Amino acid sequence: MCGMKILVTGGAGFIGSNFIHYWLKNNPSDKIVNLYKLTYAGNLDNLKSVEKNKNYSFVKGDICDPALVNTLVKDTDLIVHFAAESHVDRSITDCSEFIKTNIEGTQILLDAAKNNGLIRFHHISTDEVFGSLQINDPKFTETTPYDPRSPYSASKAASDHLVRAYYHTHKLPITISNCSNNYGPYQFPEKLIPLCITNLLTEKKLPLYGKGDNVRDWIFVDDHIRGLEMIIKKGKIGETYCLGGDNEITNLELIRKILSAMGFGEEMIQFVNDRPGHDFRYAIDFQKAKKELGWKPIFNFDEGLKETINWYKQNPEWWKKLIKPADAKAMAGEVKNTK
Repeated sequence: MCGMKILVTGGAGFIGSNFIHYWLKNNPSDKIVNLYKLTYAGNLDNLKSVEKNKNYSFVKGDICDPALVNTLVKDTDLIVHFAAESHVDRSITDCSEFIKTNIEGTQILLDAAKNNGLIRFHHISTDEVFGSLQINDPKFTETTPYDPRSPYSASKAASDHLVRAYYHTHKLPITISNCSNNYGPYQFPEKLIPLCITNLLTEKKLPLYGKGDNVRDWIFVDDHIRGLEMIIKKGKIGETYCLGGDNEITNLELIRKILSAMGFGEEMIQFVNDRPGHDFRYAIDFQKAKKELGWKPIFNFDEGLKETINWYKQNPEWWKKLIKPADAKAMAGEVKNTK
């Protein structure tokens, strides 16, 4: 049986590598080409188990390289676009790479898709493009007005608008997904959950912004990937689908769960100055995906968190070489990844 040829951008990152593992397992006739620049957050160790799979290949390269992108897209049925700079704190310090990768890189991919026969294009985005909610505000939906508040989320909002513009202007067959905070195996240890886990495993305190009362909705990465598969296979062209975990929790409550699960007390919490422009709450309403695609999250947060903690405990060789003393300040506090 002849399957699809898929170009995955950013496939050595957290969500991208989980997507590749899942897709090769569940769609064994499809072939995947993984295009990745190998930035600091990318790690080929994430994909060691599929390196010898005849349906998988890796290309080291930049989505901002039009010639390379065009060459790869010529032989592609589907583009799944994860590649992005995604660390909010880094975007506050210097957003130039965010503008280049997230906006210009997306434009180059879209042009290649347009110029090579209108290739099917799925774009992975974030709930951060919608801005910040207060406690009693309704959850984000596909029709929530955009209100990005950090350079990172502004760059992702711009890329979302570009993708939609290519659908309306050029009839490019696109879909977009906006997801809540992901967690699970292979997440770079600057992100909140793996940062807390690896800090405790090395007997370091857990940095927490402000009072820890910011609220996030957490989705286990496997639930997110199932949602992406359903959107790609069943989603309506031109539409956006929101994927959430139905797990709203404050950062302080989250850290307390991790401390309890790992046998530590609250003396390990270190409150730090709040991030500039720190969004208060994110929450996703996924009723559209549930109604149209039959998707909903199946991982209970406590179960997913336990599985994540166990993975980091069992894979110290993966994360220890990623942690450098100089990164400690940059890694302080809650950050999020959609790639």
